[in-house]
Amino acid sequence: MNKTYVKSPCIMVCHLDENKICEGCFRTEKEIEEWNSLNDGKKSEVLKKTYRRYNRMRKAGLAE
Repeated sequence: MNKTYVKSPCIMVCHLDENKICEGCFRTEKEIEEWNSLNDGKKSEVLKKTYRRYNRMRKAGLAE
């Protein structure tokens, strides 16, 4: 059995904005759809992207 060590960033606030980015976890629609098929390395890459998106949105006053 393949164990997953990278936890999903989902916080159960599932709403896509006009750019198809989730307002809860900051993943794109495609990243959400692919999450379970990604290996841990790819999941880590997605998480890095979500952090950058969150920081950009926070600086723009669009995220808390």
